[in-house]
Amino acid sequence: MFQNQDHPKLKQDSIRSNLRVDCENCFGLCCVALAFAASVDFAIGKDIGKACPNLEEDFRCGIHKNLRQEGFNGCTVFDCFGAGQKVSQVTFGGVDWHEDPDTAKKMFDVFPIMQQLHEMLWYLTEALTLKASQPIHEEISILLDETERLTGLSPDSLLELDVPAHRAAVNALLLKTSELVRTESHLREKGSKKREKFDRRGADLIGSKLKGADIRGANLRGAYLIAADLRDADLRSADLIGADFRDADLSGADLTGSIFLTQVQINAAKGDAQTKLPDSLSRPAHWFTFKSF
Repeated sequence: MFQNQDHPKLKQDSIRSNLRVDCENCFGLCCVALAFAASVDFAIGKDIGKACPNLEEDFRCGIHKNLRQEGFNGCTVFDCFGAGQKVSQVTFGGVDWHEDPDTAKKMFDVFPIMQQLHEMLWYLTEALTLKASQPIHEEISILLDETERLTGLSPDSLLELDVPAHRAAVNALLLKTSELVRTESHLREKGSKKREKFDRRGADLIGSKLKGADIRGANLRGAYLIAADLRDADLRSADLIGADFRDADLSGADLTGSIFLTQVQINAAKGDAQTKLPDSLSRPAHWFTFKSF
C-alpha cells in the first residue's frame, strides 16, 4: 500500500514497478482468459477460457518472437499493466488453473477486473507526478491508495466490485488533471494570453493529414487517429488517454510531456529514431523496420 505522505517523493518508475508485465510469473492469462476474433490483428479466433493454441504447457508463447509474422499483431500491442502476475501469484496464491480446474473460471473472470484496476493505478500514478496537478495531489493520493487496496481483495470480492463506479471516480480526477496540465501549457505558450484549445475528444481523425501540426495541449481523449499522418507533429502536453494510434505515423513527432500515453498505444503506432517519447515509454523494435510513407 502506498502511503499518502510519500507520494510526492516517489519516482514514477518505482511506483510503477508492479504495474509492468512480468510474464515469467503469470499463468498465461491473457492467452486464455480473453477472447479474440480472427481479423487483421489475430490469425485465428478463440473464446473466453479457451487456451490459445500457441500457449505451451509452461505458459510461454510458442511463437513469441514471430507474433507479427504469424498474424498475431494484437498480442504485440496488449498490456495487462501487471495484472497477470498479480492474479496468478497474489490473488490465487500461485495455484495455476491447470492444478485446480475448479478455480479456472473464477481466475479468468478476475483477470480483466484486475487489469482495469492496474490501468487506473498507472494513470493515477502519472497524475501524481505532474507539477500542474499539485492542487489536487491529495485527492489523487487518496484514490490511488483506495485503488491499490482494491487490488488486494479476494477473488469473490473482486467479482462483486462495482468497477464502472470506481472508474468514474478515477476519471473525474484524471479530467481535472488534464485541464490543469493543458491550461498551464496554453498559458506558457502565449504568456498571459490563453492559446485556443484544440479539443477533439473522441473525434474521428482516421487517416487525417496532421504532418507538422502544432497540437500542443490538445484534448485527444479517445480520438480515432488510426493511420493518421502525425509526422513531425508537436503533441507536447496533449491528453492522449484512450487515443487510438493504430498504424498512425509518429515519425519525428514530439510526445514528450504528453499525458496518459501508454506503451500499448505506442506499440500500435509507427515511428522512428526521431520520435520523442516520454521517459516512461520504450521505442518499439518494429519501428526500426518501418518506412515512413
